[in-house]
Amino acid sequence: MNYSIIIYILGHIFNFSAVFMILPCITAVIYQEPAGLWFLVCGLVLAFVGVLLSKKKPENKKIYAKEGMVIVALSWLFISLIGALPYMLTGSIPSFTNALFESVSGFSTTGASILNDVESLPRSVLFWRCFTNWIGGMGVLVFIMALLPYLGASNMYLMRAESTGPSVGKLVPKVQKTAAWLYAMYMGLTILQIILLLFGGMPVFDAVCDSLATAGTGGFAVKSDSITGYNTYIQVVITIFMFLFGINFKFYFLLIGKKFKDAFKMEEVRWYFIIYIAAVALITLDITKDIGNLAVNLKDAAFQVSTIITTTGFATADYCTWPLFSQTLLLMLMFLGACAGSTSGGIKVSRFILYIKMMKKELAFQLHPHSIKKIKMDERTVEHEILRSANGFLLVYLLIGIVSLILVSLDNFDFATSFSAVAACLNDIGPGLGMVGPTGNYAEFSILSKYVLMFDMLAGRLEMIPMMLLLTPATWRRQ
Repeated sequence: MNYSIIIYILGHIFNFSAVFMILPCITAVIYQEPAGLWFLVCGLVLAFVGVLLSKKKPENKKIYAKEGMVIVALSWLFISLIGALPYMLTGSIPSFTNALFESVSGFSTTGASILNDVESLPRSVLFWRCFTNWIGGMGVLVFIMALLPYLGASNMYLMRAESTGPSVGKLVPKVQKTAAWLYAMYMGLTILQIILLLFGGMPVFDAVCDSLATAGTGGFAVKSDSITGYNTYIQVVITIFMFLFGINFKFYFLLIGKKFKDAFKMEEVRWYFIIYIAAVALITLDITKDIGNLAVNLKDAAFQVSTIITTTGFATADYCTWPLFSQTLLLMLMFLGACAGSTSGGIKVSRFILYIKMMKKELAFQLHPHSIKKIKMDERTVEHEILRSANGFLLVYLLIGIVSLILVSLDNFDFATSFSAVAACLNDIGPGLGMVGPTGNYAEFSILSKYVLMFDMLAGRLEMIPMMLLLTPATWRRQ
């Protein structure tokens, strides 16, 4: 284990966290809030610690898969702890556990909250909540890689450990340029959404914060009723952008490069469109009892399917009051998630495609034992390593989910609440069913359950393995 490089990169995590504190400080100045002083104090302390840790460059800059996983897991743990400080120091969330829960939920882009009255918070704190969604959406280490090319080829191990999906490749030959391209597209879509929301009459502060939360598919809103109180135009814009941020960013890169044939050849993206349209149609038909409400129901169905499949967590309607069929369909979409290489959580459409193809291959093998059939995705043969990784992910995913459900059930809430809370946190969605539905929150859960759910949020965001490696003794042995 290369401990020196781990300490060095963690130092940069502290440095960039200090820089991140500048924006809520500016927000506090604009709205004349004393809470800004605490963001400034946090920033100065973080900068001091970061400089100490990153002052000496390590002689050995090699990062392998194990170091990459550990660095990513530790980085997300530390940035979550850092993110909890403003909540506590400003008095917005005095409890350490609750502040950490809100911070983990923000950075992991889950959107689960323990707050009952969001609008009572200072605007600088509200901005910080939404900004953590945006930082966590694309990934803090991807952000650092886009700016600091100090690790060269070793960066790929960090990107693979932090990015979502069964396989991660470079868009361009250099990893740093790939990271820069990803953030350029990410920022471009975010800015475009802000402009469109302003055009619809949304206040500037709301437009910026809700766009940050949409981009990260985190779902932290600045209103207690989420997006319900805004007009139809604003709800439609947010629906569209939630869907767009659920698409693999490689698709946008190919479109920008005018490689339209390659872009639409992406099997996962095609199925993502098909699943979304089918789900919206089925739910609209299920909840429509009066043809006169068809347009409103279509809007609400499109919004809720978009927010669930992309694991954003915004709401315009209480889907817990919808028929059981619609609730069940939304629950299934919680597990599905959107595309790999996007900012969304969940198992991902690409993995489900692989699982179906593996099942078909196994059935074909039983009929024709001597046949040789390769699994292909986007007209390319899928390597055995990717299939093995996808199977390993599913096993760990199920194990964490089962253990978490057993522990959370100790709170003795109803099954729908306990099960959907674990599912919502493990898939980084936020709202679930029952007590944790669109109109509820996680405040009533015990301290044990909150830490279990925090682990689930981080495990879900980092695709299970990095967090599990932290708990494995062999990871820390010197070789």
